[in-house]
Amino acid sequence: MTTDVTAPWLIVGLGNPGPGYAANRHNVGFMVADLLAGRIGGSFKRAQKAQAQVLEGRVGPMGPGSRRVVLAKPLSFMNLSGGPVAGLRDFYKVPTANIVAIHDELDIDYGTLRLKLGGGDNGHNGLKSMTKSMGPEYHRVRFGIGRPPGRMQVADFVLKDFSSVERKELDFLVDRAADAVECLVTEGLERAQSAYNS
Repeated sequence: MTTDVTAPWLIVGLGNPGPGYAANRHNVGFMVADLLAGRIGGSFKRAQKAQAQVLEGRVGPMGPGSRRVVLAKPLSFMNLSGGPVAGLRDFYKVPTANIVAIHDELDIDYGTLRLKLGGGDNGHNGLKSMTKSMGPEYHRVRFGIGRPPGRMQVADFVLKDFSSVERKELDFLVDRAADAVECLVTEGLERAQSAYNS
């Protein structure tokens, strides 16, 4: 973990670009990034140096407790996320330990959050691409979506919209995930895990 509190954080919401994917389970990372953008008080703009939309700002309390962040949504498809993220890391000079990937997670019940540093990709194509581009030592905010029902294929499940029952809680859960990201960046992984891992 970097001790340089002046180094920026790169917060990456993972998803697929385009309105056809916007409400998919696979795009929950984009949903959290959009909410964080609203809190920062800005709008995403196309990055000049990478295939991504970015927003620069600060999170946390005003003063020395706040952290400089670059919020990003890769414009590549999910399985090519690593290239844009690595490009942004290099352009903004972000230590890999200051990168946070927000993503859907099949092996966790719907709405459950788990935060961690490093680890495997668990079959997630966005993480697989990021790890291939820059190694595994970045933070993950894992948003549980549960397993597909019956014999539904995983690819079909993640590319479907949240169900009507799930949508009743979705806004609250996305808000909680955004809180967890802010806590991770401003207070550290252990504090965020104790507050939000469930």
